[in-house]
Amino acid sequence: MIMTQDNATAEIKEQVEKPQDDRTFGQKAISELKFFLGLFAFLLVFWTTIFGNYKIPSESMQPTLEVGDHLYVSKFAYGYSRHSFPLNLHKLPFLPKEGKIFSKLPVRGDVIVFRNQYTDMVMIKRLVGLPGDHIRVAAGRVYLNGELIERDQIEMLTYRDHRHKARTRVLSYAEQFPDEKEPHTIYEVSDRRNLDNAGEFTVPDGMVFFMGDNRDNSVDSRAPAGAHIPGTGPGFVPLDHLIGRADLIMFSLKRCKKEEGFYCPGRRFLKPL
Repeated sequence: MIMTQDNATAEIKEQVEKPQDDRTFGQKAISELKFFLGLFAFLLVFWTTIFGNYKIPSESMQPTLEVGDHLYVSKFAYGYSRHSFPLNLHKLPFLPKEGKIFSKLPVRGDVIVFRNQYTDMVMIKRLVGLPGDHIRVAAGRVYLNGELIERDQIEMLTYRDHRHKARTRVLSYAEQFPDEKEPHTIYEVSDRRNLDNAGEFTVPDGMVFFMGDNRDNSVDSRAPAGAHIPGTGPGFVPLDHLIGRADLIMFSLKRCKKEEGFYCPGRRFLKPL
């Protein structure tokens, strides 16, 4: 058989376009495993040090955060501790039990993800008190270091509790803590609920104090702290239990149907907090 120049060129081209893979099945499997292990390692570092992704399960932070909101949480905002690790890796026995590296003090008014030291539950609330602050909660009002935190009424609205579908009527108020750049909105059913007269608190060194924006539907630092009694709160939260600052609502899945006379939050996308 005589091979012409055109035939030889076509054969060489085919060899270039279709290289032979001489690896065994085991070698291919190891290569794939290395790829996925590398991807997992990258995501683990990213979720630990840069951003975390969390979904809101309850109404305790309404109207700032609604049930179904997906958040980006800045992990580098306050430094890193064992609680920065995702996937329950904070339970690894060789990690330091206390302390934080690159630690930064949060700002009053920040919306923060943290771990409850009593129940190990991950929670999200608004920061009200820093170390050394004196807080008094009386008749639904908050006093910070002896000064009343003013609030301005916005409107009255009604929504359905997502869990029990119960009708809930609330008053919304604009409230602003010292150091906050903009006011935030809170809900109050009344000023005579269980935690509306929680009393006085002095925040210890190395601790912070949290409250939910939906004041009468939030178990927070106002409630007695503990692990085994229903309705108890996180108490004062150690600074090394802070996981990150909620910065952005990535997206929100609508979780209620439109009803006349009822407030139903719509979808939200890339909304800064």
